[in-house]
Amino acid sequence: MKVAVRYYTKTGNTKRLADAVARAVGVEALPISTPVTEPVDLLFLGNSYYAFSIDPEVRSFIRSLDRSKVGKIVNFGSAAMLNSTYKKVRAEAEKVGIPVDEREFHCRGEFKGIHKGKPDAEDCRSAAEFAKKIVG
Repeated sequence: MKVAVRYYTKTGNTKRLADAVARAVGVEALPISTPVTEPVDLLFLGNSYYAFSIDPEVRSFIRSLDRSKVGKIVNFGSAAMLNSTYKKVRAEAEKVGIPVDEREFHCRGEFKGIHKGKPDAEDCRSAAEFAKKIVG
C-alpha cells in the first residue's frame, strides 16, 4: 500500500502529529505546499480549525488533488476549541471525487495557553497507533 502524509500547521501542533503518523507508516511528513505527484492509496491529511473552518490553503490543496493519484484521504489533526475538521475536509474532497475514510484521529491542541503542551507525547503515540491500524 502506498501512503503519503501532508499537513498544514500554523502553530506546529499538527506537524508533531504528522511526524508521528509518518514515522508509523514509514514515509516522510510533508507540508501541503508539496504536491502529491505519485499515486497513493492513502493520503493522511493533517489540519486544524482556523477561524471556525479549515484554512483556505487546506481547501485549495484538497481541490488541487488529482483523483487518479489519491485513492482515499484519512483526516487527522488537533484543535484547541472545536472538534474535528472531518466534515469540512470531506465536503471539499467530495467536490473532487476523493473519498474520505470515516475513521479519523483528533486530539486537543495548545492555543494561546489553552490545553498547554497538547498534543503531547501520548497524543503522538495515539496518532501513530491510529495510522498503523488504518494501514493494516
